[in-house]
Amino acid sequence: MMAGRNHHQSHGQRLRRLVPCILVVVFAVHAVSFALYLLLQSNHPPPNPGNPEAQTHERVREPSSRKPWPRLPSFLPWTADPSLPPRSCEAYFGNGFSHLVEVLPEGRGGGGWFRCHHSETLGSSICEGTRVRLDPALITMSRGGEPIHQVMGRKEEEELPRYESGALVVEGAAAGRRGPLVEPGFLDAHVPTNGIGTHTMRALLDSARVVPPGELHCSQWIEEPTLLVTRFEYANLFHTITDWYSAYVSSRVTNLPDRPNVVFVDGHCKAPLEQTWEALFSNVTYAKSFSGPVCFRHAVLSPLGYETALFKGLSESFSCEGASAQSLRNKPDHQKTARLSEFGEMIIASFDLLEDGIVPPKKTSNGLKILFVRREDYLAHPRHSGKVESRLSNEQEVFDAVEKWAKGQKCKINVVNGLFAHMSMKEQLQAILEASVIIGAHGAGLTHLVSATPDTKVLEIISSFYRRPHFGLISHWKSLEYHAINLPGSYASIPDVTNELGNILKGLGC
Repeated sequence: MMAGRNHHQSHGQRLRRLVPCILVVVFAVHAVSFALYLLLQSNHPPPNPGNPEAQTHERVREPSSRKPWPRLPSFLPWTADPSLPPRSCEAYFGNGFSHLVEVLPEGRGGGGWFRCHHSETLGSSICEGTRVRLDPALITMSRGGEPIHQVMGRKEEEELPRYESGALVVEGAAAGRRGPLVEPGFLDAHVPTNGIGTHTMRALLDSARVVPPGELHCSQWIEEPTLLVTRFEYANLFHTITDWYSAYVSSRVTNLPDRPNVVFVDGHCKAPLEQTWEALFSNVTYAKSFSGPVCFRHAVLSPLGYETALFKGLSESFSCEGASAQSLRNKPDHQKTARLSEFGEMIIASFDLLEDGIVPPKKTSNGLKILFVRREDYLAHPRHSGKVESRLSNEQEVFDAVEKWAKGQKCKINVVNGLFAHMSMKEQLQAILEASVIIGAHGAGLTHLVSATPDTKVLEIISSFYRRPHFGLISHWKSLEYHAINLPGSYASIPDVTNELGNILKGLGC
């Protein structure tokens, strides 16, 4: 027992001698670490309070909010091929912005650059630049983004931008010029009006100026690539899809690594379709929401939706047939396109409706679905009465008759009441993807055909008062089987509708 006690006493004495030594070592390590920290800080001084860029640069150092591009089954590489024939399908659908114009070349003395990608076929340009400033104080328009009930009766001219000189500024190289960004004649050659009364992108470029390094004073810097977009008929699905398409093409042509931010350079009120802008792109805001001049590391000016193939097809005659991306990879054809299918997949992917980069097959175990796209009253914008124009005067009668007819068919058929104004965008797209047949009177809701799967059949009922080619063209560009009933007025014959539906269902084995 005594030997054990002596052993423990000796062990305790050794520990008491070691503790002071350990404390000295720990203190020394902390002292050396602190000295190294001070040395490193002296080599990296804090931002200069007098330098606006240094101040705002620190503010925007946050985790990136950029969304990656989804995997799209119909995606084909976007290449600026100068040898691409004008008026080919690729050129019409956005892959023809192949004439590069260096407006402000990158210089050795610092500063940014500015260039435009011009399309002879579309007669428009996608322009981009670095170290670009937008000054909301020099843009006359309403603030934008307000709830619609707060701005009822507001005029359209109050919502569209009017620019003062210097609304857009690019920082040029030290040895570069000062003054207007574009030379006389540039706008007529590369951003023509194309019959558009208010060409806001042209007006913005006309206001643009170049300043030397050190004179680009900003209240905020946006580090991530940003699209500057002006919308016109922002509450109508067809026109909004042309804007989405133009923004998507601009992102691909300028080879952006991720989905960009969007700044609306307009003063429209907030509309339901804005939620899809937010789904498609990384972030959405209004130009007037910035408290002062805002600078962009990389800004892209997106052309107007009026300058896309979707709109030009209404006034120009060009032949483009939809084809699968796989067939075009194996055998390129200038008269065929998969671009609209690619874009439709982009929309559904943004709402998480692609499964591992694949469009899910239709589930027909519970019967075929006929989606009847309805026209209904809704408040679209401050100058809208909330009442839609009647394109099919007996629409309810036709819908009821189709429902009754479907119950008497040998196949199980579910008729879906497509009241899109009361459905979320994801619900609308889900209905489009699940439908074997889509039927409806001519109206903007049929623009969702851009997201339909290739095996979808289309039946459009067309009043003689609204005989326009929008949805026949979209079907052709998507290679969808398209049928039309052209009415002598706006009243549809029930037997004509059900007979046409019967013929379509025969093709589906029903």
